[in-house]
Amino acid sequence: MDKVRVRFAPSPTGYLHVGGLRTALYNYLFAKKNKGSFILRIEDTDQTRFVPGAIENLIQSIKWAGLYYDEGPDVGGNYGPYIQSQRLDIYKKYVDILLKEKKAYHCFCSPERLDEMRKRQQKSGSIVKYDRACLSLSEKEIQRNIENNISHTVRLKIPDKTKIIVDDVIRGKVEFQTLIIDDQVLLKSDGYPTYHLANVIDDHLMGITHVIRGEEWLSSTPKHVVLYEYFGWEVPVFAHLPLLLNPDKSKLSKRQGDVAVEDYRDKGYLNEALINFIALLGWSPYENKEILNLEQMIEEFSLERVSKSGAVFNIEKLNWINTQYIRMKSNEELTELLIPILKKREINIPSVNYLHKVIELLRERVITLQDFIDFAPYFYNEIEEYDEKYKQKHWSDKTNEFLLEVLNQFEKLESFDKKSIEKVVRDYSAELNISPSKLIHPLRYSVTGKSVGPGLFELIEVLGKEIVINRIKKVVG
Repeated sequence: MDKVRVRFAPSPTGYLHVGGLRTALYNYLFAKKNKGSFILRIEDTDQTRFVPGAIENLIQSIKWAGLYYDEGPDVGGNYGPYIQSQRLDIYKKYVDILLKEKKAYHCFCSPERLDEMRKRQQKSGSIVKYDRACLSLSEKEIQRNIENNISHTVRLKIPDKTKIIVDDVIRGKVEFQTLIIDDQVLLKSDGYPTYHLANVIDDHLMGITHVIRGEEWLSSTPKHVVLYEYFGWEVPVFAHLPLLLNPDKSKLSKRQGDVAVEDYRDKGYLNEALINFIALLGWSPYENKEILNLEQMIEEFSLERVSKSGAVFNIEKLNWINTQYIRMKSNEELTELLIPILKKREINIPSVNYLHKVIELLRERVITLQDFIDFAPYFYNEIEEYDEKYKQKHWSDKTNEFLLEVLNQFEKLESFDKKSIEKVVRDYSAELNISPSKLIHPLRYSVTGKSVGPGLFELIEVLGKEIVINRIKKVVG
């Protein structure tokens, strides 16, 4: 086999969809497994859908995920430019070849005529496709229309009554009858190529050996095969990936939850966890391992183990995987990840050592990085909201009196550590002949405002004597 070359070719229409990230990942894994090259190409030929800043966001999201490409818009390479809008002259050259060889033709039909044609076909139950009204135009008519600046496109002339076989690594042999394939527009009236033309030309000129993409492109593949054959080019190996699905088995969409990679990044999911989770959506490693780093995925990856059926995006599974990665990281690594988040949220911490202690208390209880803040905001700010139901459940007429005595004993402590704090609470509860919980719950309420959290004595030690005393005083008045 020639050196493997694969590409990820997103359109800059906004954010990077998690399905797009999976496509990028599988291309990356396949390239690295086969000592090949992974290329990023931006397909921006649909200028009506172009979103300013989207290219930069795509690049940022791909790199955040750890998928570093060998060639691309910002890193260069021998096959550039890697942005399609910078390659228009190339596409025009190949369209002219197709026109000259009568494998494509000019179409001057207006959008209104095409719309009426489709409605008529739908009403009669016919196959909805272009009726080739412009196929029989003479060279003189074509030239006159062009000279008169009549808006036009260029269409691919699909062979008549032919069977096209697509040999797909994942789906096997898929047959298409040309009778039902439309004469696809190759060059739009604005001079930009459609996806179908630019995709095939670029894949050939960039030496792409394997086209790994979502199954929504399978129905377009016979048109691409026709183009390869018309140009006399070798057809790459195709592999069409299964859809990502919502839990109700509908296609994954923003209506039912987050689908943008940046949403998961901003919520505090680790890039390794998201990549690990997405890798398992449609592919299964040997021995069905669930936690794999990128190197292990590269070692185990094969297209033959990619499923044909859609994969359900299960957020609970992602959450579980993320917790595993958080627990595998050292306090120093988590601190490095948390400091930018704290800065963005304008939260100041007393010291890095303080943050280490907070992380140690919370690491077994959180799902995402943001949870280090949201689960226990009392470590960073004054308490803004108290759980009043919790108070009602654990408060009695004597509680304030008990807390004042605990406060008095805390103030006398020379060493404000877990052992000393716990001794005060347990000795005093024994003296009162009450359960320690009669003091522990009111104390938790006073210093955190919440009913749940890490061990009380540990968190009191981390908060420190001054903060704990002030918070108890605030509650008991």
